[in-house]
Amino acid sequence: MQAFLKGTSTQGTRPLKEKGAGTSGEKKQKSVPWVEKYRPKCMEEVAFQEEVVAVLKKTIKGADLPNLLFYGPPGTGKTSTILAAARELYGPELYRQRVLELNASDERGIQVVREKVKRFAQLTVAGHRTDGKPCPPFKIIILDEADSMTNAAQAALRRTMEKESRTTRFCLICNYVSRIIEPLTSRCSKFRFKPLANQVQEERLLEICYKENLKYSKEGIAALVKVSEGDLRKAITFLQSAARLNTDNEITESAVIEIAGVVPPKMIDNLLKICYKGTFEKLEIAVRVCTLVFYCSFNTYGRT
Repeated sequence: MQAFLKGTSTQGTRPLKEKGAGTSGEKKQKSVPWVEKYRPKCMEEVAFQEEVVAVLKKTIKGADLPNLLFYGPPGTGKTSTILAAARELYGPELYRQRVLELNASDERGIQVVREKVKRFAQLTVAGHRTDGKPCPPFKIIILDEADSMTNAAQAALRRTMEKESRTTRFCLICNYVSRIIEPLTSRCSKFRFKPLANQVQEERLLEICYKENLKYSKEGIAALVKVSEGDLRKAITFLQSAARLNTDNEITESAVIEIAGVVPPKMIDNLLKICYKGTFEKLEIAVRVCTLVFYCSFNTYGRT
């Protein structure tokens, strides 16, 4: 992810583009990935993380935010939650000035901590919200995939967190909290994000289908929920791919399985039946046939 730190001139020219957006603006909006298009804009839209959202809401009301550590499986709303919280804290005007977002998997060395993070943390905060709401006197630095950072970079980050505690708050986002060094975890309030329940995923997918005017079957939505395994981002990506592949037809279970690249359940059941009742020769033939069919269908989707 790119940093959200931009100058004042960029912020001033952006509204002009939005006001003058005509047909080209509509085309640009359609080309946005659905993962970004339907990303939660406020805390209330974050799905299935009630405990985390409730604690953050109380913290935001007090205008005092500790250093945060979000961890859990991918696609559960970690990045979306902190971005929504930052929008509520600063409003649309100050959001891009007060928030720096870095993908630590790409920029994970100690040099990034010494240059980008430290330089942004040392900036003084100024400005007031136009809506009159109180604005906290600190900035937020979001380090996504922080578990990919080297130990040297994490150690350097610890010192920066201590020195700039008055003007900067850090939010570390990772999948594996065990890969974060103990001096960092002890300085952060830890929040675990759970995999999304099947019903929650189904509701979000049906909402997107309604807004995008998509035809779908119940089996297709159930297949999306199953192959995503609690990852809503993966489910939405597969839904968009299925919609692009089947522009005129409805989204079916077979289309979802083909896009996801998983082995169809019927194929697995057939192999198990042969294992129980058939011979080794029959099983060998069935495996070869299944491999050929799966390989051909996968290559067909890859070419499309």
